[in-house]
Amino acid sequence: MEILIDFLPGFMFLALVFGLFSSLPVGIMLMGVTLIFGTIALGLGEMRTAQLTLLPNRIYGGIIENPVLVAAPMFVFMGLVLEKTRVADDLLIALQKLMRAVPGGLALAVTLVGTILAAATGIIGASVVMLTALALPTMIQRGYSPALAAGTIASAGTLGILIPPSVMLVFMGDLLTLNLAKLFVAALLPGLTLAGLYLVYIVVIAALKPEMAPKAPRDGTEKFDGWGEILLSLGLPFLLIVAVLGSILGGIATPTEASGVGAVAALVLGLVRGRLNRDALSNALDGSVRTIAMLFFIFVGATAFSYVFRLIGGEHFIVTTARSLSFGDWGLLIMMMVMIFIMGFFFDWIEITLIMLPIFAPIVKIMHFGDHVAAADMIYWFAILVAVNLQTSFLTPPFGFALFYLKGAGGAHVTMAQIYRGIVPFVLVQLGALGLFIWQPGIVTWLPNVLLGN
Repeated sequence: MEILIDFLPGFMFLALVFGLFSSLPVGIMLMGVTLIFGTIALGLGEMRTAQLTLLPNRIYGGIIENPVLVAAPMFVFMGLVLEKTRVADDLLIALQKLMRAVPGGLALAVTLVGTILAAATGIIGASVVMLTALALPTMIQRGYSPALAAGTIASAGTLGILIPPSVMLVFMGDLLTLNLAKLFVAALLPGLTLAGLYLVYIVVIAALKPEMAPKAPRDGTEKFDGWGEILLSLGLPFLLIVAVLGSILGGIATPTEASGVGAVAALVLGLVRGRLNRDALSNALDGSVRTIAMLFFIFVGATAFSYVFRLIGGEHFIVTTARSLSFGDWGLLIMMMVMIFIMGFFFDWIEITLIMLPIFAPIVKIMHFGDHVAAADMIYWFAILVAVNLQTSFLTPPFGFALFYLKGAGGAHVTMAQIYRGIVPFVLVQLGALGLFIWQPGIVTWLPNVLLGN
């Protein structure tokens, strides 16, 4: 009986791992595991009934009343408004016209649009589908390698998971009790660095293998409809980025307030383009409610799981186990990064973030890297490393959601085999970027310390 009590947190963690590989919805699985082990803990006397009755208050106070999480639905709504009013479509078409005569120009334009959309929306599914529908047929028609076209679109469309305002960063900030403004700023340079590495890879491929990314023929079709339309299409998304990120960096608004600013700005941009009608607004609202409902359902399950896990000694169990492994701090960091990367082959960022971060957080608190990274910055550095790592969860087969979005929108233009081949170099670029951020933590910590201080 004593052995069962001592290892109860370990058994609960193993049940979680097995449950993740079941076909049950993640939220239901989390609640089921919590109920089973909560009942066992009550029977063993490891938890009191009064503690269990506090769970609804914890869920309500930690999630429903959490002012930080208010930013999530606003950012989701902002992104969907931009999609439904086709402001993002205009941006891609304008960049295609500007860069169509450059070797690899279409691929570069797609990556730039993905970067801008990431800073303006952060909605992965909408970005990938939009980029696929607009760019993939044109890239194939121009003679681009289907694998390169697919890899470019999928990787560019997933930048929104890292570049703020990212819905994932909102949840990560709440789970780790971080200053959300500082976390947003910390993610900015790594996100732009990763986008820059994508651009470098495309330029190198276009130079070494021009048949994979040919220039557009000079048949006169590259002429613009007018510089005014081009500048308007490019300028409107930048105004939205300035409204959101500028208000945060300038200290004018908190990230939660900036989400409201962004939602209003997206509506204004839709009105300026004359496309904000009843159908567009209704679809954006409906999509926002569905997305947030799914996220919060999983969040409730994850909160219940972590509450019971801590009550039965889970935090102590994890820290004790980590110390007994004798890996050292660097070994523990690499172990956690490898675990997250492997889980990304099978699970979405939502499951990995909401389940694994509360488990890893106690380990991070006991880690020390000396002069490599300051103690005050370490949790932010770790959060960004996790965010970069989690971006691969959208791209790695067999369950990379961006790959399914791309195939669904691309139809017969590209096969799954071509998508898988095309994504491999970009995943390797991401892993290289992850290694770079581990080696040079200043890429993560320098900007927030300059702008916001320690």
